[in-house]
Amino acid sequence: MQFNVNDSQQVLDFIQKAAKIGTWQVLLEPYEIQWSDITREIHDVGKSYNIELEKALDFYKEGYSRDKITYYFNRCIEQGEPYDVELELVSAKGREKWVRAIGFPVLENEKCVKVQGLFQDITEKNKTQKKVALREQQFRKTFDSASIGMAIVSLEGKFIRVNQSLRNMLGYTTDEFKTFNFKDITHKEDTTLGDKKFAKLLSNEISNFQIEKRYLHKNGSIIWASLNVSLVSNEDGTPLHLVAQINDITKRKESEKKVNTLLEITKDQNSRLLNFAHIVSHNLRSHSGNLEMLLDLMKHEEPEATDNSYFPLVDTAVNNLSETVENLNQVAILNTKLHEDLTPTNLYEAINKTKESLKAHILENDGSIINNVPKHLIIDTVPAYLDSILLNFISNSIKYKKPDVAPKINISTSFTDDNQYLILKIEDNGMGIDLNRHRKKLFGMYKTFHKHKDSRGLGLFITKNQVEAIGGKIEVESEVGIGTTFLLHLKHEIN
Repeated sequence: MQFNVNDSQQVLDFIQKAAKIGTWQVLLEPYEIQWSDITREIHDVGKSYNIELEKALDFYKEGYSRDKITYYFNRCIEQGEPYDVELELVSAKGREKWVRAIGFPVLENEKCVKVQGLFQDITEKNKTQKKVALREQQFRKTFDSASIGMAIVSLEGKFIRVNQSLRNMLGYTTDEFKTFNFKDITHKEDTTLGDKKFAKLLSNEISNFQIEKRYLHKNGSIIWASLNVSLVSNEDGTPLHLVAQINDITKRKESEKKVNTLLEITKDQNSRLLNFAHIVSHNLRSHSGNLEMLLDLMKHEEPEATDNSYFPLVDTAVNNLSETVENLNQVAILNTKLHEDLTPTNLYEAINKTKESLKAHILENDGSIINNVPKHLIIDTVPAYLDSILLNFISNSIKYKKPDVAPKINISTSFTDDNQYLILKIEDNGMGIDLNRHRKKLFGMYKTFHKHKDSRGLGLFITKNQVEAIGGKIEVESEVGIGTTFLLHLKHEIN
């Protein structure tokens, strides 16, 4: 827009439009009302609209706003007092607006002859202010009523404002907090915690940070807390202050300490038990072996000494002792290797190796083993454990076959949905297990479920422990008279 800078009215009109501020005046003698274009625009009336004083006042919302503008306008005329008020207005189109009305008298011979002023639509400003006020009110309510401790802290670390939860947590009053820097109530060993993160916060590298630290209660006790700190900046990014959320985790820390103490005690007890198992398994095995050897010598060198009713009982007792010691030795060996590193092993070849070991047993029972495992499948395992696991499951399938039915064992693989585990499926057509009766004790020590001369109730116990030791687990499906399927979840190499 171009205009003549010497034309004051043109300059005034430009300023009004740019600032969206209208002008108005009321001449009292002779009576006349004049509105600028911006003032008419705010009222939603055109240039042809005939303005009368009563009509002008009626634009103000009935009630408080209309009463106030009437009061101030009359006071301006009668007592010469200017006014500057913010009131509600309803335009000719029915739109509700907030306006700022400024009026001041023009006097001649101490008598008001004219009232003139400015008129501005402040609806958007009011909306913004209300939103800000609402957010501030919501923040204040959230801050004051929060169940965790909250504080507004200056960039220098001084407490500006604290809520009731923080006062309760640490025992200080609001006035006492305002005398503190946050490091004044921090445990001396934790005063530098978070310094590097705080520097990153101020440089806008991070928006917040969280640490765990210790505070000092007014009574001298130590309070463990989880501290979350956020930076509040103004519109141009200049840091203003910090908002800290402080959650009391003292009970959790005390519980963790108790748990860690119990773990240390348990670890020590386990170590003692393991040492005891080693001593027992080694020493008793040696003694039981000596007893067996002595009894054998008596049978061969002094046969007449064995010709009594007591010797068979002693012989049976010694054999039972040897078997018990051997079982204990196997369990002790298992516990010593729980943390042995896993080795990549070809599963197909391991199964064939087991088949060769059991070849005579398989032929004797007219059995068959079908190895459907992919030839190049590699699993992560302890090879000795894998041999023992396969030997146990396959030999059990033959041992507990149905009478007069040739044992058939099918071995196959699949993968879990997330491909993290290989499922080794060992399926037989044997006697089956009544899982309704035996599921909970299926893998227990010395638990047997069929009458068989070789049943000791130790194989499944050891096998389960071996599978778990290499990071796997066992599931079982079985039906009496139909057969049993064991599902072994094992770790494998992902190609």
